[in-house]
Amino acid sequence: MSAEQRALEASLPSVAKKVGELPSWAPWGILAAAVVVVGGGLLLAGRGIGLAVVATAVVYALAVYLISRTVEGPRKATDRLVTVLVTTAFLIAMVPLVSVIATVLTNGVARFDAQFFTNSMRGVVGEGGGGYHAILGTLIITALAALMSIPVGLLTAVYLVEYGRGKLSRAITFFVDVMTGIPSIVAGLFAFALFALFFGPGVRLGFMGSLALCVLMIPVVVRSTEEMLKIVPNELREAAYALGVPKWRTILKVVVPTSVAGIASGVTLAIARVIGETAPLLIAVGITTGVNLNPFDGRMATLPVFSYYSYVAPGVPREPFIDRAWTAALVLIILVMVLNLAARLIARLFAPKTAGR
Repeated sequence: MSAEQRALEASLPSVAKKVGELPSWAPWGILAAAVVVVGGGLLLAGRGIGLAVVATAVVYALAVYLISRTVEGPRKATDRLVTVLVTTAFLIAMVPLVSVIATVLTNGVARFDAQFFTNSMRGVVGEGGGGYHAILGTLIITALAALMSIPVGLLTAVYLVEYGRGKLSRAITFFVDVMTGIPSIVAGLFAFALFALFFGPGVRLGFMGSLALCVLMIPVVVRSTEEMLKIVPNELREAAYALGVPKWRTILKVVVPTSVAGIASGVTLAIARVIGETAPLLIAVGITTGVNLNPFDGRMATLPVFSYYSYVAPGVPREPFIDRAWTAALVLIILVMVLNLAARLIARLFAPKTAGR
């Protein structure tokens, strides 16, 4: 060992001693002090909870930075400050989500009973009734939209990744990007205008709603599938080609099975994206009080439209309609949550098995 190395090792302990480290409880202690002193003081002064929370967060961030800079040095202090800022941003983003869930749960639990899931609104003008017809309508229209959108989206993504070259591929990519940003009400107007040309302006069909949702769903399926196909290693394709496997069979037997977890997850999320759309269904499907299981014959009820009409155009007395509107919103949120959990489960079950799993 050289003299320089020995000198460096001898200097390391002394350098470590110069830089201290805050105990693990220090950030929590600083936070508690900021809450008591700043937040509590402002609340006692009657300044409001919003100002108290903001002032507490600012004082806590500054205190953590200054104390850490004094004890641990500038690098660790900057790290702690950025951690506080990121955590604060996360908590701010969670506030509206938690608020919406809490509000819908509080107001929707009043009619979350067996009658709501087994009765329709046929002949009901006040209390009672339920959203059975709207739940069935939502499931039928969304399933029909998925049945039309998923094959088109999957095949389009396969073409763009595996075959697409030149102007046609660029044009398809451009139109998919445009469709991604289309407002949902435009999709509803498109479906209504298309069918009004053949059946007149008064037509309302469940299939029209499925077509409108299909317009919104296709670009999501295309984009998610395209990204999943792109991350499949080219070595797998080249190995199949080296064995003399045709390209179509390589896609079918190698590429798609490798990315099936991401594709299934993306498709499920696309369904969850459109199941709560109100504007296109309001225009294309309308509302009815009874059960209609035929999407090609007359109006159908859906949960978003049922909730909307129950809230903006209640009858007399008003309270039963408002309760049904909140319960319909709660059921819709539960459906979206179930679909998101299903997407995670599908991704876990169908993910390619590695040596470490």
